[in-house]
Amino acid sequence: MIWKEKYKVGVPQIDAQHEELFSRVTAFVETLRSDTGWEEKVKKVNETLDFMKDYVVTHLRDEEDYQEEVGYPRLPEHKKIHDDMVVYVGEIAEKYEKEGYREIVMQQFAGKLVTWLVNHVVVEDQKIADYVRSKEGQQ
Repeated sequence: MIWKEKYKVGVPQIDAQHEELFSRVTAFVETLRSDTGWEEKVKKVNETLDFMKDYVVTHLRDEEDYQEEVGYPRLPEHKKIHDDMVVYVGEIAEKYEKEGYREIVMQQFAGKLVTWLVNHVVVEDQKIADYVRSKEGQQ
């Protein structure tokens, strides 16, 4: 899963955050799929969960602030998608703290992150970019 220029929404801060998310999720997936030992995988899980808990909240808030600023009409639906992801990351973090490293749970988490990230950035966030471009075209 590689970041592509075509995923850009045209807002430097948001594009940089998306690129960082793609980079972190890619590294996480590669570690889980690798032949590295359990200790290395646990270390990467810890890093990824810590990163996701903080960064996802920060990024999504920044993205929502931008949507509000440009008057994006689908902000409530978009925010719901964001809120669901924040809840999901929190649930996985809690499960991990209680149960420790479980390969199947982390594989499912990685799969959901990849799917969500691609669908969200490529589909949902592009709608924001399209909206802004259409507004600019009307001026």
